[in-house]
Amino acid sequence: MNGPRAPIIVSALFGASDFAFFDGLRRQHFPPDRNVIAAHLTMFHHLAPDLAAELKQRLVAETRGIAPPRARIGGLINLGQGVAFRIESPELEDIRARLAEAFGPMLTPQDRAGWRPHVTIQNKVLPAEAKALLAAMSAGFTPRLISIAGLATWWYRGGPWEPLSRHMFAA
Repeated sequence: MNGPRAPIIVSALFGASDFAFFDGLRRQHFPPDRNVIAAHLTMFHHLAPDLAAELKQRLVAETRGIAPPRARIGGLINLGQGVAFRIESPELEDIRARLAEAFGPMLTPQDRAGWRPHVTIQNKVLPAEAKALLAAMSAGFTPRLISIAGLATWWYRGGPWEPLSRHMFAA
């Protein structure tokens, strides 16, 4: 590790089978040279490193002894140069809203702009390739429940994310 002075990312953690599903599709459809992190659901893209201790306390409060939020894959999203799953979870959105309120003045414009929960399985491809994948996946798509197992924080240093903390919901 190159020291703690790096932005912090916050993500939701999937249950094992849902993670395997998302990550398998990501490995299949994401350009390998650009696929440096596993499938993920980002909640915040850039929090200041000096928020680490308070963030950890808040995430413990949001998860310890708390039932996992209900969530589902609600649809597919055309990213232009890729495809993502739209994730629907009012309870997870509530958690994010509480964190956004707590850190409001310190949020970057990207994190202040609102949250559209999604899991990207393809990106940085030609639009025609993305359109073909979207059509293929849309043909057999049905919404389905997924499990959110916890929340995690990561150091972002420009490459693979470095783990900072994990906070699991009650089983």
